[in-house]
Amino acid sequence: MNNINDIVLPVLIAFGISVVLSPIIIPFLKKLKFGQFVRDDGPESHLKKSGTPTMGGLIILVSIIVTSVFYIKDYPEIVPVLFATLGFGLVGFLDDYIKVVMKRSMGLRAWQKMVGQFVVTAVFAYYMYAHTDLGTEMIIPFMDKTVDVGNIYYAFMFIVILGTVNGANFTDGLDGLASSVTVLIATFFTVAAIGLGSGVAPITCATVGSLLGFLVYNVYPARVFMGDTGSLALGGFVASTAYVLQMPLIILLVAFIYFAEVLSVMIQVVYFKKTGKRIFKMAPIHHHFELCGWPETKVVSIFSIVTAILCFIGILAI
Repeated sequence: MNNINDIVLPVLIAFGISVVLSPIIIPFLKKLKFGQFVRDDGPESHLKKSGTPTMGGLIILVSIIVTSVFYIKDYPEIVPVLFATLGFGLVGFLDDYIKVVMKRSMGLRAWQKMVGQFVVTAVFAYYMYAHTDLGTEMIIPFMDKTVDVGNIYYAFMFIVILGTVNGANFTDGLDGLASSVTVLIATFFTVAAIGLGSGVAPITCATVGSLLGFLVYNVYPARVFMGDTGSLALGGFVASTAYVLQMPLIILLVAFIYFAEVLSVMIQVVYFKKTGKRIFKMAPIHHHFELCGWPETKVVSIFSIVTAILCFIGILAI
C-alpha cells in the first residue's frame, strides 16, 4: 500500500461515521428500551449501569462496513476479514436481541452460540483455503521466519479463532475496556499490514477509526455499551486479520488481555468445581481487580497500557 490516502482516509471516514451515528443510534436504543442487563452477583458499583443502551456494536459494524465498501474493489484481501467481523457480529447481535428484546437474560444458549461461531469459522477457513494463496505457513514471532504446518493449520485455526472471539467477549465488562484494548491491537495490525504490504490496511484502519469514534461515547461513564454485537465482531476481526497476515501466534502477545480474561474464567470454573473455592474474587479477571479496590478507570488504563507495551514488542517480534 503506497497511497497514504488509503491509510489515513479509512480512519477518518470510519471515525466520522461512528461519531455522527452514535448520537442518532443511542437515543433510538433508549427508546426501544435496549438496556444493559446487569448481573446481581457482579460488582455492586455496576448496578447503576443497568438500563444503559447496549447493542452499540452496531455503530462499530456500520462504520467498518461503509468504510470498507470504498476499498473492497481495490483491496479484495479485506473480504475474509470483513466476513469474519460481520459473521461473528451477527452471532453477537442474535445473542443481544434475545437478551434485551426477548428478555431472556442468558441470550443464546451456550450450544447455539458455539454452533454459530463454529459455522462462521468454518466458512472463513474454507475461504482462506479456496480463494487465497496464503497456504498453511505461519510467521514465527522473534525468529524472522515462516513455518509450514500443513493440515494442522486449519485445526489450529478453529482453536485460535474461537478462543480469540470469546476472549474479546469476556474483555467487554468495563466502560471502554474492550474498545481501548482492541483499538491498540487494530493499530498494531495496521502497522504490520502496511509493513508486509498485505492489502488489509483499509479495514484495520477503519476499525481503528470506528473504535476511536465509539470511545467518545463508551469511555467512563459509558453512554452506550457495545454488547456481544461489538465484542464478538471485534474478536472475529482480530483473529481473521492475524490469519490473513499469517501471524496467528502473535495474538497471544498483542491480545494477551483477551487471553488473560478467558483463562481466568476457565481457571475459576475448574478450581471451584474441584475445591468449592475461588482463586479470583470474581472472574473475568478485570472484576477481580475491581473487587480488590481498583477504580474502573484504573483497570481500563492499566490493561490498555499493558496492551500498548505488548503491541510495541509485537512490532519488534515481526
